[in-house]
Amino acid sequence: MNAHAPKPPLAMFPYRDRFPVEDKLREVPRSREEILAELTTVAAEEDKLGMSGKLSGSVYHGGHDHYDFLTEIYRLYAHANVLQRDMYPSATKMEGEIIAMTADMLHGECAEQVSGVVTTGGTESLINPMLVYRERGRIEKGITAPEVILPVTAHVALDKACHYFGIKVLHAPLADNWLVDVDWVAKNITANTVALVGSAGNYPHGLIDPITELGQLAMQHDIGLHVDGCLGGWLLPWGEGLGYDITPFDFRVPGVTSISADTHKYGYGLKGTSVLLYANPSLRHHQYFAYPTWPGGLYASPGMSGSRSGGIVAATWAALVTIGASGYRDIAADIFATAAKIKAGVNAIGELQVIGDPRFNVAFRSDVVDVYHVSDYLTSKGWRMNNLQLPPALHFCITRPNTKPGIAEQYLVDLQAAVEYAKHPPQPKARSGARYGLGAEPDGETKMIDAMAMGLDFMQSLPPRD
Repeated sequence: MNAHAPKPPLAMFPYRDRFPVEDKLREVPRSREEILAELTTVAAEEDKLGMSGKLSGSVYHGGHDHYDFLTEIYRLYAHANVLQRDMYPSATKMEGEIIAMTADMLHGECAEQVSGVVTTGGTESLINPMLVYRERGRIEKGITAPEVILPVTAHVALDKACHYFGIKVLHAPLADNWLVDVDWVAKNITANTVALVGSAGNYPHGLIDPITELGQLAMQHDIGLHVDGCLGGWLLPWGEGLGYDITPFDFRVPGVTSISADTHKYGYGLKGTSVLLYANPSLRHHQYFAYPTWPGGLYASPGMSGSRSGGIVAATWAALVTIGASGYRDIAADIFATAAKIKAGVNAIGELQVIGDPRFNVAFRSDVVDVYHVSDYLTSKGWRMNNLQLPPALHFCITRPNTKPGIAEQYLVDLQAAVEYAKHPPQPKARSGARYGLGAEPDGETKMIDAMAMGLDFMQSLPPRD
């Protein structure tokens, strides 16, 4: 036991002095009533920011009546294992219909024979296609040193996938318009390239890469093109019908061979689902794993996951069929309009520059002030932005809670004040920085991994409990 272990930062561990620390199983368990009361209190406190409309991304629907309905659906199947399809054939039905509805939205009729899988989230929907393109290159072309070309703005989960699967990553730079430099991509395709990637839209700046041009390269070299629509895949399709200029990115674009789209983001499902679509079943086949001689029986799996809860499948299906095309279109209209208002407001502040021409995720930088000081001030006013780096910037990813009356107007007032604050900050170094998943933590010097490590030290330093 380390009696001198450093205390974790309060922002990361705010409950250590309020509730019991469960560092080992109790001999006498706590009551259900006590646990329900504790977590009800915590959940209500933590939900305030997301429901306030001052949060960038993260909470996409924000309606607790919607969440209550989905959790009721989840309850019916929470114990069900999708792996056991003979016991729960309804899960197969619902998964198939989730895939079909997503494919219809993304013009799967234009693909050779669209097929897909439901995954546990965006990361799995990005890991699987990297495996597929590695295997296709190995089996069909004899490629033993596979390479994938990603924009530098592509989601880092793709780098994680390539790390896992031994794929060399070439990070393509951006052109002057903040989109991937297609000429650079073309010059760096080699005999070992198995796939290209484009985003719709990318996490940092919310922009759609030139998918049409990437598709032409993919066809020319007979390689895959994965479109990462994990963030925008369930929102951008409605923009075209609403009159917005949306860069083509779906299966209507020749050369697109796979698309990921998270149903737990703008699909408004509960956290933990995404859809991965392939242009044909032969591609999907490459992600299957089968082992016929295991003593436990013939083993076959369509993806990374084994056991999965039927609850999340049922809740996702229920979200799609109860919102419907008209509901998604109406919510999208509010989101696009709010983003346009914020983009115009940011452009009106001389010290700030919007990055590219975003439709729903408005990123901005500054050559005049430190944007992390801007973030510090916004945090003090209750806003939680996403801080970016390379270059330093902030983004406001607009979701349904941000479309409430007065939110955009108040944000622009506070943003103007934040810029003035950043011109003469009280300390030279901003307290916030760019850390994915943490927003603008006031304890900006503490890295997330350090905090997690200190948390473990803290747990180990606790005295024995009575």
